[in-house]
Amino acid sequence: MSINILAPASTMQTQMMQDMQQMKEVAQSPILSPMQINRVGAQSASSQVSFGQIMQGALNHVDQYQQVAEQQQTAVEMGKSDDLAGAMIASQQASLSFSALVQVRNKVASGFNDLMSMSV
Repeated sequence: MSINILAPASTMQTQMMQDMQQMKEVAQSPILSPMQINRVGAQSASSQVSFGQIMQGALNHVDQYQQVAEQQQTAVEMGKSDDLAGAMIASQQASLSFSALVQVRNKVASGFNDLMSMSV
């Protein structure tokens, strides 16, 4: 999936918000017992989206934001474009999306560490 430099920012923001909503739903889903997980996994494994897939999609979107920002900044620097405001906005979008991704990563790592420190 590639982002066109001329693609409206609202389309990219909408996709990012949808990805974040999916992550929220996965994180808030009820905790199942191992028996329930086996039954649910066997019945609907093909229809479920994994947390890893959602994270990979979010990572790809952040990367695309950064690539678009870099392309716009390079175009301004080389004199191919005079849209300095657009380049700055793209740069801020890339920065904000990266910050959000880092926060999600930190929360996931914190949750993993909490699970690992629990005694069984």
